[in-house]
Amino acid sequence: MRWWGWGDPQHAGGLDAGALRLLGESVGVDSEPRPPVALGAVGLPPTCLSERAIAALRGIVGAGGVREDRYERVTHAAGRGYLDLVRLRAGTPADAPDAVVLPADRAQLRAVLECCTREDLAVVPFGGGTSVVGGVQPLRDGHAAVIALDTRRLSAVVALDRESRIVTVGGGMRAPELERCLAPAGLTLGHWPQSFEYVSLGGCAATRSAGQASSGYGAIARMVQGMRLSAPAGELTLPAMPATAAGPGLRELIVGSEGVLGVIDELSLRVRPAPAERTYEGVMFGDFAAGLQALRKMAQQHALPDVARLSDAAETRLSMALAGSDGVKGRLGRAYLGARGYGQRRHEDRCIAILGFEGDPVEVATRRARALGLVRAHGGLGLGASPGRAWLRGRFKAPYLRDELLTLGVMVETLETATRWSELERLHSAVAGAIDRSLTDQGTPGLVSCHVSHLYETGASLYFTFIAHQRRGAEAEQWQAVKRAASDAILAGGGTITHHHAVGRDHAPWLEREVGDLGVAAIRALKSELDPAGIMNPGKMLSC
Repeated sequence: MRWWGWGDPQHAGGLDAGALRLLGESVGVDSEPRPPVALGAVGLPPTCLSERAIAALRGIVGAGGVREDRYERVTHAAGRGYLDLVRLRAGTPADAPDAVVLPADRAQLRAVLECCTREDLAVVPFGGGTSVVGGVQPLRDGHAAVIALDTRRLSAVVALDRESRIVTVGGGMRAPELERCLAPAGLTLGHWPQSFEYVSLGGCAATRSAGQASSGYGAIARMVQGMRLSAPAGELTLPAMPATAAGPGLRELIVGSEGVLGVIDELSLRVRPAPAERTYEGVMFGDFAAGLQALRKMAQQHALPDVARLSDAAETRLSMALAGSDGVKGRLGRAYLGARGYGQRRHEDRCIAILGFEGDPVEVATRRARALGLVRAHGGLGLGASPGRAWLRGRFKAPYLRDELLTLGVMVETLETATRWSELERLHSAVAGAIDRSLTDQGTPGLVSCHVSHLYETGASLYFTFIAHQRRGAEAEQWQAVKRAASDAILAGGGTITHHHAVGRDHAPWLEREVGDLGVAAIRALKSELDPAGIMNPGKMLSC
């Protein structure tokens, strides 16, 4: 991964002249690009690790398992949130680990945690480094030094139980590698977060990740059947069971624990047959309310697509503009909509949805027919497979585009929540309005859009994107003002502070408002039991 941004350094740019013109007209772009500084210009403090601590760690994992070079320290200095990237590109990361430690097996991991307890070293578990909420920021929090504990060497497939459809893997296993390992057996995990290219499965479990196909395959919490947590106080092993009534759900306590309790070094995951049929297509609704009602019926009448994403009107307009809606395909699309009666509808109210169905061909056909029947019942219009194929091609491209926009002085950020169906439309308006007002008040009016995804019988997720010109020299203050406004609006409107991005540092100030002071106290008590010295990922989740 690029040390200053996202993904493969060889990845080609994706902003064409039309997109650049649109951004220039709507939010403004810098006249001169602002590329990231050179790696050698990144400011790093000297390591705080004592010679004794370094020697002890090397004695456990070998000389090659302790990295203190510039590249490793910088690449483990931050996740991939907006503020992370702004600081990395400027060469001023907020923090950096004193060393990166790579245990190769369970015994080494246990020994590293014991050594860090003795030497008073903070430990930041680091999988793919894809956190967008400050979840891997290497904070010392009063400890003598801080290490990034990289799990990349804990990545073996331990076992595959084909009859039960359970695979057991090391926590450092990357999602693409697991899919490659499962393919010969005709199986898939079906977990496709936008960070898929780099994310670790232990990290997915630790952050309660929800992939793009969660409406069909389920989020990671439903996939985890068993796990092992290595904590400073010892190992907590939870065997893979289909169900159990043996006390409170300890798996639920570990999934979403964000490294503050220990390291998820092994997990057993439910897998499914690789789909023989994949059908992705677009549909258009006259307005957002009609689309919401159709998705709700799909969720409540057992006609769920595996992927269901309903863009609001703003996101629909932006998507069509960036796709070149003024070109031949755009003109043909408008002619088709007009012929079907949509020419008389308010153009600015239209909302596009992507529906994806995967599985056995007969089952897919049955489920698709029911879902499209509900689309038609709510005034929706089928657009065919072309929008679905386009979405599939671009499903992992957004982080690359963000890098290009940052070079142009453009702020692009996302945030997400979830609420009940009865509150969804009101929450959508409240949060979008709060973001828009905050940007406008700062003199940087922007583009605010949203889509609905991750459907449940009782509600769904809202995923917001906002784009604005950066306040040069005040990028952090600009972001913080919008984050406060949006987060306050989310909780006031009955939403969760995070549906699938986790708490990290960014959402920690709002956690108590969601779970209550007793809920926070219960998490603190669990941490105290598993991590008595408080060395595990300090400053995350419980920082406020």
